[in-house]
Amino acid sequence: MFKLRVDAETVARTRFSPSLAAESLAWLKLAADAGRHPVFGDPGPLARAALSHPDVALLLDLLPRTGEVYTPDLLTPQPGTAGRPRDLLDEQIARIEATTQDEVEAQVLAYTQVHWSRPVPVTARRSVEAGSMPRRLANGLARFWRDALAEDWAGLQAVLDRDITRRAQAIARHGVGGVLGGLHPAIGWAGDAITVVKPFDGEADVSGRELVLAPGVLSWPVISIQIDVPGQVVLGYPAQGVGTGADHRPARIAPVVGAARAALLADLEPPRSTAELATRTGYSPGTVSYHLSALHRAGLVSKVRDGRYVLYRRTAQAVALLESG
Repeated sequence: MFKLRVDAETVARTRFSPSLAAESLAWLKLAADAGRHPVFGDPGPLARAALSHPDVALLLDLLPRTGEVYTPDLLTPQPGTAGRPRDLLDEQIARIEATTQDEVEAQVLAYTQVHWSRPVPVTARRSVEAGSMPRRLANGLARFWRDALAEDWAGLQAVLDRDITRRAQAIARHGVGGVLGGLHPAIGWAGDAITVVKPFDGEADVSGRELVLAPGVLSWPVISIQIDVPGQVVLGYPAQGVGTGADHRPARIAPVVGAARAALLADLEPPRSTAELATRTGYSPGTVSYHLSALHRAGLVSKVRDGRYVLYRRTAQAVALLESG
């Protein structure tokens, strides 16, 4: 068991935010290992094709292999406070690029030597020595996100949003401590510490640090702890609703209508305007309008005017498609 010792300041500074960098790396690792997500399945040809870019391959060089548990925290910076998913990812990419050479050398060369049973790949070591690693890692993450995840993210973001909403409601009823003890059966709250069931024992005092609780969908069902960056701590936990059936219907009907349109259909409960869908999904209003027009022509959405707004709602045909997915 691992314990995170906290104080009142840490509890007061606790917030929720998904880590899109961590989600991207989970999908990247599956693609590289020819693995399948237990809910979302095969990462697909676009994710595998992205691995051929040298900057994406550099990210893979720093991910743990079977039997290893350490991932350099610089790959998954503490999530910021941006509202839109793309802005949240851009914040993390900027933090990767701003990593100091001392931190790169500590995490990539020193910490891996302690935690890994193998040397760092030669290409990664050369990038560290050349001082190019932060820039290349940032570019690799941006490229993998664009090629493999950006188009499909809206439906997954909806799962994360629902999880965070539930947690916020639970805080209102039971307080922060009650929520910390209810994140997952393997995570507990001892009054002055967060306990996490892990295959290793340890303890870290994170008093005074900001604590970010990061729900995961593509990283589901993994629990992760990040404490190497001074002043920060991130606890990744499996989001609620993943694997229950309803929340991954967009992924199952995507081959029928396309990933973006499947995500929009899944988010049309209740009916929403183009602007609202754009804000919720991170797509541009023009992109949302384009896909809604196609769905309307196919008889999957209908339009109704509500004052100054036009709201889109699912048709019976769309409901049947989602339920059969």
